[in-house]
Amino acid sequence: MAERKSRRARRVRRAPYAAGVVLASGAGTRVGAAMNKVYLPLAGRRLVSWSLGAFARVPDIGALVLVARPQDGELVEWVLDREVDGAEVEVVYGGETRQESELRALRHLASRIDDGTVDTVLLHDAARPLVSPALIAGVLHSAREHGGAIPGLPAEDVVAVGDDGATLAEQAPGPIIRAQTPQGFRAGPLLAAYEQAAREEFLGTDTASCMERFSALPVHWVRGEQQNFKITYPHDLVIAEQVLAAAEYQT
Repeated sequence: MAERKSRRARRVRRAPYAAGVVLASGAGTRVGAAMNKVYLPLAGRRLVSWSLGAFARVPDIGALVLVARPQDGELVEWVLDREVDGAEVEVVYGGETRQESELRALRHLASRIDDGTVDTVLLHDAARPLVSPALIAGVLHSAREHGGAIPGLPAEDVVAVGDDGATLAEQAPGPIIRAQTPQGFRAGPLLAAYEQAAREEFLGTDTASCMERFSALPVHWVRGEQQNFKITYPHDLVIAEQVLAAAEYQT
C-alpha cells in the first residue's frame, strides 16, 4: 500500500482515541472542473481543508487521515503546508473504489486498532466541507455508545415506487433519512467487516451498508445538519459560499 505521512510529528496522546478519515480520492467530474473538486477554492481555502479543520477541532480525534489520489500529491502538500493550521495529518493513497480507499485507511490504522489505541473510526466525504465539529462529536459519542452511528436528515419528500417502476407502492414502516457523513463505528468490528468484504468481493453503497452485512453492531441515527450537504454540481459551491458568508455560521 502506498502511503505517506505529513512532516509533522505525531503528538503523544492518551489512549484510546478516535480516528477521523477524510476521503478525497474521487474525481468529482460532475462539478465540471479540470481538477479533483475537493481542491477547488471555497471562501479563501481549498474545499478539503474545511473538513480537515473541523475534525482537528474535536478533542477526541487523536488521528486524522486524508485519503488522496497519487496524482494529487502536489495539491495535498499545498493544503497541508498552508491550510490545516498546524493539524497533524497522515496521508494514505486511495484505491479504485470508495470502499477500497476506506479499507486502505483502516489498514493504515490497523496496528493502533489492534492494540486498542484507536477505539472508533469516523469516515467522512471531503466533498461535504461544511460539517461542524459539533456534528462530528455527536456521531463519535453515539458510535462509542452504541457501536455505530450515521448522521442524516428526514426525507419527507420521498415516496416508494412499485416493482413495475410506474406506480406508487406502500411506504416502508418507519422514517426514511438522507444519510450524510461522517459515519462512525467501533474500530475493531469496522476493520474486521471491511476485511471480510474484501475477501468476499462485496461492494457496498457506503460504510453503513458494509457494516450491516458483515457486523452485528447496531447503527444509530444522529440528526444531521442542513449545511452538511455534498458538493456535486457547480451551484453547490455557490450555496456553500453563501453559507460560509452568513454571520451566524461559526467556522
